[in-house]
Amino acid sequence: MAEERLTLRGIGNVALTEISELVGCPAEGVTGIRKNDDGWVVTVELLEMERIPETTDVLASYDVHVDSSGQVTEYRRLSRYLRAQVES
Repeated sequence: MAEERLTLRGIGNVALTEISELVGCPAEGVTGIRKNDDGWVVTVELLEMERIPETTDVLASYDVHVDSSGQVTEYRRLSRYLRAQVES
């Protein structure tokens, strides 16, 4: 992926696919993308534990770093929470 061809959608898709494969959990979606000195930081939600009822599923938020060439260079889990949990 050349730098001039990177779009927010493309950056988000790279982060979603890579983190899902690395962690082994299905991706729920992108909740944020921000530029940094080396490229981009994409915040992604993953479904870490599926439960019944669905409102008790355990989700996690991850920051995924994507460099200017579109490669994932690092990631880290920020938090875990229940699907029904509302931000404070």
